Amino acid sequence: MVNSSKINDPRFQKKWRESGAMGDIYGHSRGEAYAFFDCSASSEQIAEEIPYIRELVNTPKRLELYFSRSLVIPMVSQHTLDSELLGIASDAKEASLKYVIAARATPNMSNRQVADELAAVVNQAYQSPLYQDGEGFRGGIFYKENDHYVSRD
Repeated sequence: MVNSSKINDPRFQKKWRESGAMGDIYGHSRGEAYAFFDCSASSEQIAEEIPYIRELVNTPKRLELYFSRSLVIPMVSQHTLDSELLGIASDAKEASLKYVIAARATPNMSNRQVADELAAVVNQAYQSPLYQDGEGFRGGIFYKENDHYVSRD
């Protein structure tokens, strides 16, 4: 619980973020991760397959997935689109990666945990009819750690 007189104090907000506390000052945590990838399937086929893939990998119901074509990053939260993420999206576009899945989960899942769940979805997608025999996987999953985006290897 947070002293309500401190909630709107910018110094408190800064200390809260610097302390590495999970969630916001209201106790809400929203882990986020992004998968940029290429696939020969159409965006309609991918969107149709995602619910089945979620079921196969037992994705937590609290994990929200936002799929987009042409690397228009789906808005996950108002603080999401920073210059570093836009740079990653630009690099993905230059590498001819056509799709992005943004994932968000609440409550109390870290960015890394969301990236792990997203990796399970993407790995299962690669095993699905969306990919042709012999078609390689091209893409990557990114999440924020210590105020910078890192690739989940």
